[in-house]
Amino acid sequence: MSNIQLNTSNTESAASVKCVKVCQNRTCRKQGAALVLAAFQKSIPKEVTVTATSCLGQCGNGPMVLVLPDEVWYSGVHPSEVSQVIKQHLQEGQLVTQMLYHRFHPHK
Repeated sequence: MSNIQLNTSNTESAASVKCVKVCQNRTCRKQGAALVLAAFQKSIPKEVTVTATSCLGQCGNGPMVLVLPDEVWYSGVHPSEVSQVIKQHLQEGQLVTQMLYHRFHPHK
């Protein structure tokens, strides 16, 4: 597993402006998105916002998670993987490379 550092050159703390969007549309819900959302809501640091969203336009690859403002997409996220996204991406600023959505992150 590689450690890809996110560009956090902003003068503000990177974690203070993060938003996690979890698709809750029909296909993602069938794939367990409600449990993924619940796992984020249970464990998310208070400086990060977690939001249920409608379709993110990537049906069949979910549950989809989008981290903003980084524009990092994670696909096929399981509730048991949420803690890794929180720790590695949101707190340590490193991508969880094995969970990246190949369509938007083909070379990572």
